[in-house]
Amino acid sequence: MSPRTQLVSTHRLFGSATKVFTYRAVPAESRGVLFAVHGFRGDHHGLDRIIAQLPGYTVVVPDLPGFGSSSSMTQAPHDVEGYARMLDVLADELQLGPATHLLGHSFGSIIAARLAGGRDFASLTLLNPISEPALESSQALLAQLTSGYYALCAALPAGIGEPLLRSRLFTDGMSLVMTKSRNPQMRRYVRDQHRAYFGGFHSRDTLAEAYLASISHTVGEYSRGIGIPTLMVGGQQDELGSPATQEALRATFADARLLMLPDVGHLIHYEKAPQAAAAVRRFLEGLGG
Repeated sequence: MSPRTQLVSTHRLFGSATKVFTYRAVPAESRGVLFAVHGFRGDHHGLDRIIAQLPGYTVVVPDLPGFGSSSSMTQAPHDVEGYARMLDVLADELQLGPATHLLGHSFGSIIAARLAGGRDFASLTLLNPISEPALESSQALLAQLTSGYYALCAALPAGIGEPLLRSRLFTDGMSLVMTKSRNPQMRRYVRDQHRAYFGGFHSRDTLAEAYLASISHTVGEYSRGIGIPTLMVGGQQDELGSPATQEALRATFADARLLMLPDVGHLIHYEKAPQAAAAVRRFLEGLGG
C-alpha cells in the first residue's frame, strides 16, 4: 500500500460517476504530478506498488468508468476513444496542465498514447506498452478463447453469466498464465490482487466492450503523433510485447527510450514495481522533474 495520504473525489463524466484517487507527495512539496491510467479489468489498486516507490510525486489515478468504484458511461463507449475523451475532460476538471506527466499500463498504455496525441503533457511513461495486437501475438488462441468466454457470459442470463465472469477459477487461471516470478510469495500476491479486484467491473456489457478494445488496438496507432519525451518499460517475457516489437514501437516515437526488464512478462506493476518505478524516477529527474 502507498504510505501517503489518499484523497478521493467523484466526477460526473459522460454519465459515469468516476472516482479519482489522488496520492499526495511525501514530503508535502511535490516534485511533479503524474496522471496515471490503469489496465484492463483493474482499478487504481493495480498501481499501488508503483505509487509507493514514487513518494516525491503527486499521483492522480482514476478508476476507469465501468471498473473499480467508477460506474459505466452512458454517453460514450468504453473503448480507447471513449476513455481518452473522458480523461481529457477529467484532466480539465482537475486542472492538470502541460507540466503534468502521463503514465499508462497495459490497456492504459493505449489510452494514454491516444490522450497524449491530443493534449499537452510534459512526458509519457508506458509500462507494458501494447506493441502487438493480442489476436496476432503468441497468445492469439488465448485471446480468442477469452473473447468467446466473455461473449458467452454476456449472452447467458445474468444469474449465470456474472458469477462465471467473476469466478475464482477463471481469475486464478489468468494469474497462473501471466505470472512469471517463481517466488511463492509474489505468486500469492498476484493471485490475491486479481481475486480482490478483477471482479470489480460494473456490467458484463462494459467488460465485453472494453475487452474488445484492449485486444483490437496497439500503442503504435498513436505513437507517430507524440512528440514529448517518452519512456517505455517492457518485460522480456511479455506475450503482448516481445523485445522485437517493443523496439519497433520505440522507433516510431519522436523521442522515446526503451527499458526491457528480465524475468517478467505483462505484470511489471506487480512483479518488478521497484525496478520500474526507479526507471520512471530517473526518467523524470532527467527531465528536471
